[in-house]
Amino acid sequence: MFAIIIVGFHMVVRRERKSRSYRGYRTHGWGRVGQHRKHGSKGGRGFAGFHKHFWTYVVKRDPYHFGKYGFKRPQSLLKKYKIINLSEIMEKVEELYSKGCISKDDKGNITIDLDKAGYDKLLGKGNITFKNVVIKVRAASKKAMNKIIGLGGKVILTGG
Repeated sequence: MFAIIIVGFHMVVRRERKSRSYRGYRTHGWGRVGQHRKHGSKGGRGFAGFHKHFWTYVVKRDPYHFGKYGFKRPQSLLKKYKIINLSEIMEKVEELYSKGCISKDDKGNITIDLDKAGYDKLLGKGNITFKNVVIKVRAASKKAMNKIIGLGGKVILTGG
């Protein structure tokens, strides 16, 4: 004969189940006139009561709910750069040439004046096929400068 011992097994008693409190015709055991209806039973909607009956909740779980923190700069003071990538220069060669922003000297060096074209900053996405190119621009990223210098070109930062 064998004896079966089950450790940690608990028998569910039906009268202790939570769902028994939700039984009953229409009212589920909460009466006729408004009990457990709407939002008064839960203390209000949204953040209602955060300065009153839910203040302990605020102190414990959301202490930074009220007040202002940090600083946001006025957007009017932020400088908006008009940027161009190396790949875009290659796409806009015709347009830049027609504006007079690209010139070629007698030695075969190409000068691209991005200031005249209205661009503030040169970024290094993509590649450029010109050799010995000189680019004049207010600001440029290190990646863009390294790519141009690697091709034997120059970047002249005009600043401002």
